[in-house]
Amino acid sequence: MSELYMMVTITNRNLTKKFTSFYQEMGVDISVITVGRGTAASEILDYFGLDGAEKSVMIQVVTGEKWKELKYGLQRKMQIDIPGIGIAFIVPISSMGGKKALNYLTNGLNFVKGEESSLKDTKYELLVVIANQGYTDLIMDAAREVHAAGGTVIHAKGTGTQHAEKFLGVTLVPEKEIVFIVVRKEQKNDIMRAIMDKAGLESKARSIVFSLPVTDTAGMRLIEEIEEV
Repeated sequence: MSELYMMVTITNRNLTKKFTSFYQEMGVDISVITVGRGTAASEILDYFGLDGAEKSVMIQVVTGEKWKELKYGLQRKMQIDIPGIGIAFIVPISSMGGKKALNYLTNGLNFVKGEESSLKDTKYELLVVIANQGYTDLIMDAAREVHAAGGTVIHAKGTGTQHAEKFLGVTLVPEKEIVFIVVRKEQKNDIMRAIMDKAGLESKARSIVFSLPVTDTAGMRLIEEIEEV
């Protein structure tokens, strides 16, 4: 039995190829990459040897055992602890939308399905939907049919898409959109199922969806009050 995590790596844009090559060598080549920009104050950047340059944000799914291997390699080979290289962290995944998506994202990771999440008492969950670009409306229409609120869209590029036909029986395009939707825990399964049914792997959106536990929120009070009426 093992647990799944969403691993996030943030590094300067010019180190993107170096990190993606490292992850591929370590057997983790299913990911999406998007862009960002550093916002820390200048004195903080100077202290850590960083700059405010454009960043790459890499998102991958890993097991707990694979994270241990990657962390060791990040520290020893990539020297990620040296100021200016980057940062990597993991967040536990509480559930995955469908067996095909699970097999695809855990390809070669020696994953044995166990309990859904190590965090049991969360009130909200964050749904992460990775889909072909241009199908956000289809995804959100499906989610809203089962009372989801709004979502946030991030444009990204997928890697490891050459494995899609083998595991999913479909071809995935590299241009991706990531949709973040915060939902109540008791709504999660219905919303994930609606997205899978209307915008899943059998649709043109080719969506993969999983959820992350949210330990606390601010800004959801009005939604809660409306639901209680």
